[in-house]
This record gives sequence, structure tokens and C-alpha cells, in this order.
Amino acid sequence: VETVNFFFAKMSASPPPVIPQEKEKDKDSPPKDARHAVDEETVALRRRQESIRFDYVAGLEQLSEDNMHAIRSLFNRHLHCTLAKELNMATERDYYLSLAHTVRDHVMSGWFETQRAYYRADPKRIYYLSLEFYMGRTLTNTMINLGIRGLCTKALYKMGLKMEELEEVEVDAGLGNGGLGRLAACFLDSMATLSLPAYGYGLRYEYGIFTQRIRDGYQEETPDHWLENGNPWEIPRPEYILPIHFYGDVKWLADGRFEWEGSQIVLAVPYDTPIPGYRNHTVNTMRLWSARSPNGFDLSYFNHGNYIKAVIDRNLAENITRVLYPNDNFFEGKELRLKQEYFLVSATLQDIIRRYKNFKTGTQDVAQLQRTSFEEFPKKCAIQLNDTHPSLGIPELMRLLVDVEHLPWNDAWDICIRTFAYTNHTILPEALERWPVTLLQQVLPRHLMIIYEINRRHLDHVMTMFPGDIERRNRMSLIDDYGEKSVNMAHLCIVGSHAVNGVAALHTEILKNSTFKDFFELWPDKFQNKTNGITPRRWLLLCNPALARCITMFIGDSWVTNLADLRQLTAALARDHTTVVEEFRAAKHANKVHFAEYLLRTQGVKVDPSSLFDVQVKRIHEYKRQLLNVLHIITLYNRLKDGGEAEAHFVPRTVFIGGKAAPGYYLAKLIIRLICSVAEVVNSDPACAGKLKVVFLENYRVTLAEKVIPAADLSQQISLAGTEASGTGNMKLMLNGALTIGTMDGANIEMASEAGEDNLFIFGMREPDVIRLKASGYYAFGVYLRNSVLRKCIDQIADGVFSHGSQHTFRPIVDTLLGPDNYCVLADYDSYIAAQDAAAALYSNPTKWTEKVVANVAASGFFSSDRTIAEYNRDIWHSTPVKPVEPRVPTPNVSAGSHARGTPTTGLLHTSSASAHPAPAHPAPAHPTPSAPIALPLPLAAIRAETLEAVSSTRASVTSAPPTIVVRHHASES
Repeated sequence: VETVNFFFAKMSASPPPVIPQEKEKDKDSPPKDARHAVDEETVALRRRQESIRFDYVAGLEQLSEDNMHAIRSLFNRHLHCTLAKELNMATERDYYLSLAHTVRDHVMSGWFETQRAYYRADPKRIYYLSLEFYMGRTLTNTMINLGIRGLCTKALYKMGLKMEELEEVEVDAGLGNGGLGRLAACFLDSMATLSLPAYGYGLRYEYGIFTQRIRDGYQEETPDHWLENGNPWEIPRPEYILPIHFYGDVKWLADGRFEWEGSQIVLAVPYDTPIPGYRNHTVNTMRLWSARSPNGFDLSYFNHGNYIKAVIDRNLAENITRVLYPNDNFFEGKELRLKQEYFLVSATLQDIIRRYKNFKTGTQDVAQLQRTSFEEFPKKCAIQLNDTHPSLGIPELMRLLVDVEHLPWNDAWDICIRTFAYTNHTILPEALERWPVTLLQQVLPRHLMIIYEINRRHLDHVMTMFPGDIERRNRMSLIDDYGEKSVNMAHLCIVGSHAVNGVAALHTEILKNSTFKDFFELWPDKFQNKTNGITPRRWLLLCNPALARCITMFIGDSWVTNLADLRQLTAALARDHTTVVEEFRAAKHANKVHFAEYLLRTQGVKVDPSSLFDVQVKRIHEYKRQLLNVLHIITLYNRLKDGGEAEAHFVPRTVFIGGKAAPGYYLAKLIIRLICSVAEVVNSDPACAGKLKVVFLENYRVTLAEKVIPAADLSQQISLAGTEASGTGNMKLMLNGALTIGTMDGANIEMASEAGEDNLFIFGMREPDVIRLKASGYYAFGVYLRNSVLRKCIDQIADGVFSHGSQHTFRPIVDTLLGPDNYCVLADYDSYIAAQDAAAALYSNPTKWTEKVVANVAASGFFSSDRTIAEYNRDIWHSTPVKPVEPRVPTPNVSAGSHARGTPTTGLLHTSSASAHPAPAHPAPAHPTPSAPIALPLPLAAIRAETLEAVSSTRASVTSAPPTIVVRHHASES
């Protein structure tokens, strides 16, 4: 102990890190345009000052010297002790990892106190099951939610380090394909901010969504090994490893029960990531499962020289969480995907049941369990299925209750229905999951038996309610007999849940009136709407500090946790019109300049920040209609080539298109090729110089979205009415001051309702119009013949104008447009062009444009994920927020014996009841207050070894003195 104290005493006197040397600029880097590019150092300094200034304006942080000293001290110690690096040997990645561990240490006391609060209150816990969590980067979001980003920025600045450079080192946790996974991440943030006792459960993919590279206009996919350099935010929990069974046979026992035997076992290893709420001391948990083989290498293979066989046998088990499946909106049953889905739900439900049983004792001793009955299970557990991917949780819970816990079927089914709720995310029939019966029989034989029994009882109920209606009975069956016999997983979710919701008003109506009409007529009370939302912490406070500062200047900072307060901007505009308009315009221009600099630095592309930034960023798919955007670009190109009045009044425009196509989706990848080919022609034509430019944003992801969305002027949300469930990109762009050009589809309808249709550029058919058009026999070729402007654009594609004369390259696209045109691109063309012309005309009047921008931002409060989660909890989960007390750091020399056996084992570091500074008894405020004081842990508050626990003084006594190290004689708590 004396040796350790001496070491840290020496550490406390360590000099700050050596200022990193500036890297020599690449001689081959593209030259910077003097008019449009901004010096990199100037931009970085401006954004750093912007961040710190916003912290001061909003009163969010305490930038005291003591607090900054604590940050620097902990940073230095992690650099030396965690990373074992000398200052002169440290790399930029080492500095990032030191900062990440420093910030993570600040999370720990809140994490522990949150779990203790849940233990004391024993609330109804919410479990959010999702096969995707598209988290993006964690560092900046965590600092903002803790209220320490300005503090860390200034502390690093004094050490000669730049926060922006360290933030860029972190890779995206790309554990999702797009909207579904990003929505799940926003929901976790909101659950924590609302102090709901919630857990996110997913899979820890070794490879996330692929990295997109564009080569000669074609998309190439490369692996995204996001764990290559480790993940400082996750904590492995090997003590909670669980067995997962596959294959085998089902044995019918003499007492009428069933036993699953002869199965292959894969181990599920949990990794926990803390999810802090916004400045409310709540820190929830995201638990991701990783697959591990239960056996080591078979040495007999080595003895015979067959090393490859030994490796393959081990990898077969661990392949389950090796890679995230790309989403192409076309379901195709694959055995590995089925294994992934079952692996998630089996591990999660076993974990939930363990927590339910051991909710107070923290013991595995059955004799000491406080709960031996499952009567309270639905009152203590709410499980939300994020789309049909976790649908196997329904038969798995039935298996665990009936086969393992020996409950009667009827009791188990009642518990199951009252526990599960289901969110539907798609209305495209081809995207609904259907698993072949033969595959289920092979991989999950017991579950197929349970599904058949559920279906038998369900169909008996249908025939009771609708006697003689055989057609209805067939439509509502869980087993689809058309073609290959398969299980309809959406039907299973509806039957096995007490609530079913859509994610936008139109989407929910389509579910009730079309997709699941029969089920709605049987159970109308099950169906409800929960319009999606986004977290304003990441999608405004983090990614757009300029606009956040601007908003706070006029209405204060309450919007961070109550986004509806943005409505006050309307009154601010009326009160001080000129100042509001000027500040909003200045914020937007600063963001466009910053994004222009980023593009120049990373892609070598120069863009004009004064041009209209026209943005469409989303997955590449036919129903999202990037082809309609391409036709508009070609139309503008032809206007410039034709000259005349259209050219004279042309509003300069830069079109940004970004998104990934699923590797197996040929037509989507060809659409990317067309976009790049059109960009090549347009950008190289002198007639378009300074007036029209097209940029494809390579490898679109969360981090890139955080840069382009604040810079966007025009947001393209142009899917065919009735095809997009909701969309969340439209909400992010609206919140960040982009005007929407879109159809009345998905959440666009609610956006138009909140902001007023006159503040959006609405075009195209409504959903009833689409139904009527297709019912009457839509003839796309006739539209092509009647419209000469459209015909010219399509002919140019067909004749090879954009493919170096080749008439074959884009023939599949032409045939799709002139043939079935499933998504009515040609039918909406004229209306779309008119809306685009209206947008260009309005952009020519900066004051009028900015007035509509303010109106849109003011109306975006409804689209907060905080509101969405509050509605889920009010109508579906019925849980109670649990507000942890402000975490306190134990005083030095706390006796290890004060940690009594049998007390809650929810953390690594406990605040002793013998502490001279006990935690306050009052609960946290009902709404997190941005001006609440910061509970900074001291330098070694989070360092813990098997026999050592570092403790330090409280916040009021932050000094440079070395901390006291106390010997701890037991370390089994976890």
C-alpha cells in the first residue's frame, strides 16, 4: 500500500503531456479555394470556442481550476497506468483512450447509484430488445450528457491537445443498418434521461455495417472491424455467461412434459455499456451478447496435423455474432440470421428471469431466492420487441416457463401476452419475416412445436369469434401454406403481445386498415400509434452547437430536456425579427462553411457554401426514390445546357446524396453508379460551373450525418406515399433548420401538421391517390410519352450520355422506370419538379427562407424521442421513473468491513453508510435541470483491482495530494 501511495504521489507531480507535434501537411492534398475553403486551424479554433461559449451561455458547466485539475490528473494517470505509455511515446489514439477512460470514470458512480436505486425501489423494469443499436460515437455524447464537455475541452486545451482531433479518432459503433438501429440508440438515451429503469439488449457484432468505398462509381464493401483497437466503453461480465442451445431433438416425458436433448451449446458472453441520461445522475445499461464456443480447440486434430479443422469447429459457434446482416428490405431466410435472432432472445430472457428471481438477494442459491412465483413477472418486466427480429422471444419465454419452470400452459401464455409488446417498422410485404418450417425444425425443434400449439389455440379463438369464416382463418394463421410452408413472424408477434404499435400516424392506419386488418378487427384495443422521435442531445446539442447556442440565446436551455419549448421561438421571432433571422442565418452559414472544409479535407471536393445545399441521405432503395432526385438533377443540367431565361435565373445548388446499398441489392447498387455517373458529367461541364454540383457522400454513417445534417438547406423526403413507415432523418434535418421537400408519407404528415404545409414543399400523390392509380392500371410508359422534358432525361440515361456511350449500363433502371415503375417515379415527376422550383425561388429571398426555417425548428419539438418514450411508458409499459440520488465519492479510510454481506451488489464502488459525507436523501428533480451542479469524481474514484479500491476526497476538497489506497479483503461483489 505504501508503495502504491508513493507511486501516485510521484504521478501527481507529473508534467502535462508533451504537446503533440503538428503533422506535416500532405503535399498531395487538394489545394484550398481561397473564396470558399477556410483554414483548418481557424475552423477548429472557432468550433472549440463555440462549444465552450455555449457551455457558458447555457450555464451548463463549472469550469473551475479544481475541476480542470481533476480532469488533467486522471487523464495523466490513465495514460501512464491504463495504457502504460510514456508521454513522449503516446500517439493520438493513446490520448483518445486516456480521455475515454477519464470520461468513463465519471460515469461509474452514477451507474452504481442508479443500480442501487433500482434495487431499492424494485420497479417494473423495461427491456428493449433490438437486433440493431446504431450507437455511432460515444465520447462526445457521454461528455455532453454528464455536462463535462466544455470542462474536458478546456482542460485538454491547456495541455496542448485539441478535443476535435481526439473525437475524430473514435470509430463509429456501426451495429445497425440505418433508421431502426439509430432509433433504438435514441430511445436508450431518452429512457435514461427520463430516469426509466430500462435495459437495452442486443448483439455485440465483431463487424458492424460494412464500410462503403466508391471505385469508378461502383460501391465496394469492406469489413468494418470496429473492435480492432478495442472498445473503452464496454465492460465484460463473464460471471453472467449463459448457455444457448441449437439443433437436437425433443423428447416427450412420461409426465406429459417435453425435454430438449442432444442440442449443441454456444455460450453467450455479456458486455455492458453505460448509457447516461442528461445531467440527472441516471445511468442505464446496454447489454450486448457475444458468442463463444463452450470448448477449446480439440487437441486430437492437432495431433493429426489438422489445425484448420480445430479452428473451424470453434469458429462455427463464434460466427453467430461475427457480422451484422445488411438490411435490403427483402427478407431471405438464412440459418445464421435465425441463429442470431434466437441467440439474442434466449440469452436475454434467461438474464431477465435471473434478475427477476434474484432481485434482492443477489445470490444464485435457490433456497434464498425471494421470488419463486412468476405471478408478478408481468408487473416487474416489460419487454418491447423492436420489429420482428426478436419475435422468437415469445416461444422462448413459453419454453422457459413451461419446460424449465413447469408452469401450466395457460398461466405461461397469460404471462407471455402481458409481458410482450411489439413495434412494427415496415409495411412492405416483401420485408416481413417468414421462417421456413423446415429450417425451424432443424435449428429450433422445440420452438416449432410451441409455435404450432400457439397457432392451434389462436385459430380456435378466431373461429369462435368469426364462425365459418375459413378465409379469415387462413389469413390469420401463423403458418403460411402458400409456397414453401413458413411461419409468419409478424403474426406471431401480434398474437403473443398485449400491444402493437406503428411508428407514424399514416403507418399505423395502414397497419389497421390493410396490412393487419383482420387482427385489428379481432383486437382493436391492441393497436396504437407511437410516432418516432430523435434525441435532441445528439441531434442538436452535440452536432450543431452553433444553432444550439442561437436557440438558447433567445429561449433559454430548457429545450434540451423539453423540446416542446422550441415553440417559444415563434414569439421570439415576432418580438425581435431581425436579430433572430440574422442569428439563424449566421449559424447555418457557419455549419455550411465547416462542412465544406470537411469535404475538401476528406474527399478533395470543393463546394460553395453560398449555394443551396440540397441533401438526400438515407439507405439506397427503390422506394426511397433516389431515382426521382437523379431525374431532377438531369432536368437542371439540361436547363443549363439549353441556356436562355432558365439559366439566367438559375439558383446555385449543390446536391448531396449519401447512403449504402445492401451488397446483394443489384438495382440499388446500380442507382449509386448512376448518381456517380451523372455527377461526373455535371461537375466536369463548364456550363454548370458555379451553378450546379453533385456530390455522392461516401460511407454515410452516424458521424457523417452529424456533419452534413446541420449544413443542409433542403431535406429530401420523397418516398412514395404509403411506403415509408416513419423516417427519422426527416426529423433530424427539420430540427437542424433544413426545409423539407417531400410527399405526404411517414412522419412527413405530422411534420406538415406541426409546422403547417405552407412551411414545407409538399408534392405528389397522397396514399389514397396511389391506391386508385394502381387499381386503375398505372401505365408508366404513357407518362413518358406525354412529358417531353421527362422523356429527354430518360432517353439520355438510355442512350449512354452518362455512361460513356454505353446503352447497356443503365438499361435495367430504364426498364424499371418504363415498365412496372412500382414506386410511381414518373407519376410524381411533374409535381416534384414544381416543388423544387418553388424551393429555389424561395432560397433567393434569404429573409423569407429563414422565417420558414425558424418556423420548422419551432415546430420540431413534437419529434423528440423523450416524448415518444413517455408515450410508450404511459400506454404500454406502465413503469415508474426511479430517480437516483446524486452520487457521492466515499471519504478516505472507509473500512472495508462496512460493506455488509447480502447488501445490493450493483456496483464496483459503494458509498459506505459510515462515510462522513452521506448521500442526500432527497430524490433528483422531476425534470433534469441543466444548471444542476456537477458531481465530479476524483482522480482515482473509478480505479479498482481485485484487492485494492482507490478512494479520494469529495468534490469540495479536490487537491493535488495523492489519494489514499485502502486494502479491500473481498472483491466478489459485481
